[in-house]
Amino acid sequence: MESLCRSEANASRQSRKTSSSRRSSLFVHPLGLAVSFVFAILFPITNTTAQVAPPAPSSNRDVQLVRPSGPGQAVPPVTVTLQDALERARKNDAQFLGALSDAKLAHEDRLQARNAMLPTVTATTQYLGTQGNGGLISDGRFVTNDGVHVYRAWGVYHEDLSPALLIGTAYNRAKAGEALANAKAEIAKRGLIVTVTKTFYALIVAQRKYATAQLAMGQAKDFLNMSQNSERQGQSAHSDSLKAEIQYRIQQQAFEEAKLSMEDARLNLAVLLFPTFNENFSVVDDLDSAQALPPFPDVQAMAEKENPELRAAIEMGRQADLDVTASKTAFLPTIVVDTDYGIEANCFALRCARAAFPEAGVVPNLGYFLTAALTVPVWDWGTLRSKLHQAEYKQQQAKAQMSETQRQIVSELYAAYNEAAVAHASIEESRQTAELAAESLRLTNLRFTGGASPATEVVDAENMLVQARNSYIDGQARYRAALANLQTLTGSF
Repeated sequence: MESLCRSEANASRQSRKTSSSRRSSLFVHPLGLAVSFVFAILFPITNTTAQVAPPAPSSNRDVQLVRPSGPGQAVPPVTVTLQDALERARKNDAQFLGALSDAKLAHEDRLQARNAMLPTVTATTQYLGTQGNGGLISDGRFVTNDGVHVYRAWGVYHEDLSPALLIGTAYNRAKAGEALANAKAEIAKRGLIVTVTKTFYALIVAQRKYATAQLAMGQAKDFLNMSQNSERQGQSAHSDSLKAEIQYRIQQQAFEEAKLSMEDARLNLAVLLFPTFNENFSVVDDLDSAQALPPFPDVQAMAEKENPELRAAIEMGRQADLDVTASKTAFLPTIVVDTDYGIEANCFALRCARAAFPEAGVVPNLGYFLTAALTVPVWDWGTLRSKLHQAEYKQQQAKAQMSETQRQIVSELYAAYNEAAVAHASIEESRQTAELAAESLRLTNLRFTGGASPATEVVDAENMLVQARNSYIDGQARYRAALANLQTLTGSF
């Protein structure tokens, strides 16, 4: 050791000479050089000339995202709950509003079909001017008129006594059409609930992951500072500082991606909520207060009674059956009755003289006449039979579709319930995993501070904590989405 100190002293004196003399001194003292090299290998952390670690990189990569501006951005933000979001979306969603409009149109079709079964009463007033023959003929040139001047004031009572009207085929079909439109409107409503629920909680999930990424970046920065301080004090290698800096840069990039995802989720929800684009709102985070999953027998009973897809398939089958009935009744005779009551005379009065019978004097003009027409289909080159075949084909298709819909609903019900059950069971496990990951990171940091743990274990613990927290958040959102999907089959519970 004394010889090593003497050689280092000689080397210090030689360092004050020229560079050429320093190079020559290295060749003059090869033993001192060898001893110094071995000492540096055995005791690297005690070398006072070791490289000083750079300071922690500043967060100069913060990207400023472009956000919409407008009059709605200047007021305080609107606080939106899930129910508020659903109500707003029902007022703005074009597909849902279209389904409601179709239901209203079907309701009017049913009213029109009902009214078509009732007799109609119309009133008409006419003047018939006929060219005369110079007074030679009193009723003019047209033999169908009994005078040059004819006045009509009728009330017409019309009734169609066809077989289709007597059994109410058209009205029943319109009722089935209204029920079908209402079922489709309910399907659109429940589909909108799923869309809004997923979009609403996607924003909450993005906000939580943004907070997790922000926390992870802070932890990575603290670890970087700790590893650099440890290196300056000669307690850790430079590779640990490099590993910590790499981890910090990765977490910084993950933070920026989380911020972008949060902004995208906000934009997607804003499209659903407001008639004019407005991003100035905040959502209520109720992800931790999800309702419990009902027992499967209750869910199954609700699906049998409240499923709109099954109801739509049933109404389509009813329409097909009524189309077949209408096609069959087209082969039967039809009766049309018209009753006219009023005036048809040469003067517009209750009593006057007839131009064709002046000798009769003044006679009453008010009266009625009845027309009854019986129409029997005889020959139409097979058109009616072809229409019947078309109706029967549609009936078979509707029955097959209804059977398939029933099987599909049963399958979807079991799948949706199992998905919700698994998602609900995984929430508690994910929460405990996140808590364990946080404790693991704390202990690993303590071990690293005490020199008992390498930097790689700290990095792994940080990544595990981020993954566990994000998994817990995704599990909560998954359960919410599973409940919304299940309620498309059962209705609200």
